[in-house]
Amino acid sequence: MDDDAVRLAGLTRHYGRVRAVDGLDLTVARGSTVALLGPNGAGKTTTLEILLGLAPADAGTVSLFGEAPAGAVRAGRVGAMLQGAGFVPGATVTDLVELARTLYPHPWETDRILRLAGLTEVATRRVDRLSGGETQRARFAFALAGQPDLLVLDEPTAALDVEARRTFWTAIRRYADDGRTVLFSTHQLSEADEYADRVVVLAAGRVVADGTPEQVRALAGARTVAFDLAGGPVDDLALLPAVRSVRVRGDRVVLTTENADATVLALAAGRGFRGLEVAGPGLEAAFHVLTSTTEH
Repeated sequence: MDDDAVRLAGLTRHYGRVRAVDGLDLTVARGSTVALLGPNGAGKTTTLEILLGLAPADAGTVSLFGEAPAGAVRAGRVGAMLQGAGFVPGATVTDLVELARTLYPHPWETDRILRLAGLTEVATRRVDRLSGGETQRARFAFALAGQPDLLVLDEPTAALDVEARRTFWTAIRRYADDGRTVLFSTHQLSEADEYADRVVVLAAGRVVADGTPEQVRALAGARTVAFDLAGGPVDDLALLPAVRSVRVRGDRVVLTTENADATVLALAAGRGFRGLEVAGPGLEAAFHVLTSTTEH
C-alpha cells in the first residue's frame, strides 16, 4: 500500500509561452488536509486538473494511491469539486445524488450523502432553486457519492458569504473525520489557516513554501507595521528600511518588514501617521512576502 494519497514529480505544463506549472513536486499523505495557496496565475487550478487526469502534463508524473489518475477515479477513490460545475436542469437534490451514485462501483447510500453534505432538509428542492451555499454543498454531495478516499476542491467557497462558508467547512470536516484526504485550493487565507494541516504556497507554478500554517508564517521571517496614511504619499513606502512588501487598503497601510524597529524609526522621522500597530506575521503577511513584492 502506498502511504501517499498524491504524488506529483517534476510536473510541468505550458500554455503557449506561459509556463503554468514549472517542475512542481508535491506529495500529500493519506488522511491529511492540505491547502494550495497562491495568487491568480500561480498554477493551482492547472495542477489540480492534471492531478485529476483532466489535462495533460508536458512533463512529470502523477500518481494517486500509487496508480494513474484514471484508475483511481474509475475505482471511486477520488471525488472532485471544480469551479463552475453545472447541474442537470430541473433535477432535485436527491436526483443529483442518485445520478452521482450510478457512476461509482461502491457508492454511499443516498441518505448518508445528504446527511454528510448537510442537504437533508432540501433533498426534494430543485437544484436551480438552491442558495449559493446550498449549491456548493450539492456539488460536494456529488463529489462524495463514490465514498472517495481523496476529495479535491478547487476554490470551494468562492463567492459564498461567511455563514455559508462556515456551514460548508462543517460538512468537509465530517468527511475528513474518518481519516480521508482533502486537497483544496483557495484564495481565502483564513480558510487555509483554520482548516488545513499543511499549507503549500505556489507562485509562478512553483512551490515557494510548504509546511504547517505556523511554519509558513515563520518562513516569512518578518513582522507587520500597520498604520493610517493621514493623507501622506504611498510611493516611497517600499523604500523604507527593511520593508519587503507594501499593501494599501483605502487609507490603511500594512508593511511587511524584516526589522520593525528600523522601519518605524524611519517612518516616524519622515511623515505623519495614525493608528500604528506592530505585529508578528500572520498567514496573510507571509503569503504576500513569499509571492509578491509590492501591491497597491
